[in-house]
Amino acid sequence: MSDLLERLRGRGWRMTAQRRVVAEVLNGDHVHLTADEVHARAVVRLPEISRATVYNTLGELVSLGEVLEVATDKRAKRYDPNAHRPHHHLVCAQCGAIKDVHPDGNPLADLPDSERFGFTVSNVEVTYRGLCPNCAAA
Repeated sequence: MSDLLERLRGRGWRMTAQRRVVAEVLNGDHVHLTADEVHARAVVRLPEISRATVYNTLGELVSLGEVLEVATDKRAKRYDPNAHRPHHHLVCAQCGAIKDVHPDGNPLADLPDSERFGFTVSNVEVTYRGLCPNCAAA
């Protein structure tokens, strides 16, 4: 489970009611919500929260490195609170559902020197695509 709230408190991040609600909405395992989904869930908890506040808070969380901005296709960007545990994404090609996956091995080590073209590689993003069980059954 994401420990977003604890990480933010540990950083001394000023926890306003609006920021707290956005962080609570994002907190959890396999959370990959769009900004609009975050806003819709935040309004249930704090009716006066504005869309602009949600967007600004998400931008700040991404800038802090506490939330990842995930773009897996041409759909809306999604926000992933699992920023401190290396992982990849499993994406449904039909409905867009996203799950975090933690396969064994080191994909950075799997790239041979001959395929690095002189790059100093510091990060690897792997996206697995397929159909989720619901879409496959339909």
